Amino acid sequence: MGPLMLLDSASMYFRAFYGVPETVTAPDGTPVNAVRGLLDMITRLVRTRRPASLIACLDADWRPAFRVAAIPAYKAHRANPDGTEQVPGALTAQIPVIAEVLAAAGVAMAGARGYEADDVIGTLAAQAAGPVEVVTGDRDLFQLVDDSRQVAVVYIARGLAKLEVVDEAGVTARYQIPGRSYAAFATLRGDPSDGLPGVPGVGEKTAAALVRVFGTVEAMLAALDAGQGGFPAGSRAKLAQARDYLEAALPVVRVASDAPVPPVDGRLAAAMPDPQRLAELDERWNLGSSLRRMVAALGEPGG
Repeated sequence: MGPLMLLDSASMYFRAFYGVPETVTAPDGTPVNAVRGLLDMITRLVRTRRPASLIACLDADWRPAFRVAAIPAYKAHRANPDGTEQVPGALTAQIPVIAEVLAAAGVAMAGARGYEADDVIGTLAAQAAGPVEVVTGDRDLFQLVDDSRQVAVVYIARGLAKLEVVDEAGVTARYQIPGRSYAAFATLRGDPSDGLPGVPGVGEKTAAALVRVFGTVEAMLAALDAGQGGFPAGSRAKLAQARDYLEAALPVVRVASDAPVPPVDGRLAAAMPDPQRLAELDERWNLGSSLRRMVAALGEPGG
């Protein structure tokens, strides 16, 4: 039986948008590069990884209120004045088309009000009874890697031709930390792309050293309170000064495992494509071979 494959959909269609020329258009000239690129990515993943189930996970809220309340700077630099995310117009127009095409093809989709796709992925991975492959170009999801539960990340930051399957050993090799400690490491280091400052003066090497000693941010804070030793040189004072940030950042960095995700059946064997709707979408958007290949791949025996 193949794995449950969870797609970080936005991560994938952003990469498709920037990886496929905007000259790929519908008959009316509307770019469909992200649509076709995403369909091609799904086709390749299904044919090479052979999942038994596939769920496209979506952002119901790209900047959840509970994360902004904890860290107001969270993704603030990526927000428009009206609170929407800054996305190229040519991509914004394609996002509803992607949802329509996936629905017509019988691809299961999942979201949760007030939560990001990462949280949907974390929740579905926590609920899974068998192996899980998380497809993403976002390293934040490395925190879900768990060899004992057979949860791995199919990391596509360098493209599908150079995808990496990241397990606990892969996390350790990249960051010199225990395989399940990425969330603590990311909290300390910070992530400018998400507006997370990290602990001033603590870079990757010190963050990794702290994680190797203490394991979790909670353990670091408890050690500070207890006056314990073991802190790498100079790091105790830096952590003490950043205590408010560390406490606030924990729910921001951690992927939720209990988001209110509605029940969803991602089994490819149960998928019910709508041929008439697919034909209409193909004619409207000029999806051609990209659509045909994906539908064929989804219907092939696998898993």
